[in-house]
Amino acid sequence: MRYLILSDIHANLEALEAVLATDDVADATLVLGDMVGYGADPNAVIERVRELPAATFIRGNHDKVGAGIESVRSFNHLARHAIEWTAAVLTPEHRLWLAELPKGPKVVDETVEICHGSPFDEDVYIFDDLDAQRALATSRRQLCLFGHTHLPAAFLANGEFDAIPVKRDLSFELTLERGVKYLVNCGAVGQPRDGDWRAAFGVLDTGTSILTLKRVPYDVAAAQAKIVRAGLPEVLAQRLAVGR
Repeated sequence: MRYLILSDIHANLEALEAVLATDDVADATLVLGDMVGYGADPNAVIERVRELPAATFIRGNHDKVGAGIESVRSFNHLARHAIEWTAAVLTPEHRLWLAELPKGPKVVDETVEICHGSPFDEDVYIFDDLDAQRALATSRRQLCLFGHTHLPAAFLANGEFDAIPVKRDLSFELTLERGVKYLVNCGAVGQPRDGDWRAAFGVLDTGTSILTLKRVPYDVAAAQAKIVRAGLPEVLAQRLAVGR
């Protein structure tokens, strides 16, 4: 089985289309939440991901707030402005679809589990070793894929805990060894924050036990222009070019 792994698209249609235009053939797609927020194409992104064959979805925090099932109070000024705009432009059908997305974590198969924030709390950010260790201890499969931080990262537990250095490159391969548990963030499709503006995604081949973290360039200028035309804060457009 080959999985395409998408997280934190954030209404960036140009980044999503660039990922889907790559030559990575997948049997199924895993979407780890936050399809909306920040970007200017929430409806188009939802339509596009719903077309993907054999897709498994879980919700993100922006999906919940955009759908109106959670308060905007926890968001900062920029995120609040963007998600309020998003909620206003979402079609009723898409708002309902977001509201009905399942909560993570979700077991996908005998190898893979997905979550947005962490397997112990869908809204927790995994930034430090303590949270990563707790996530590995509570995950139910060999590989737990997460998003939310917009930062590629990888951790493992094999009796002892360790962080795996993720190289910033066009692709980074991680071979899953038997008896070892892994916790991996493949990065953000539409809102990278690791200083690399290119769209980030992952491909997992369960037959070879290889997880590949990938990057692909996209039309940043087009995504920026849409944000400005929508009347969203210009900083949301500016930061796409620097991956922050």
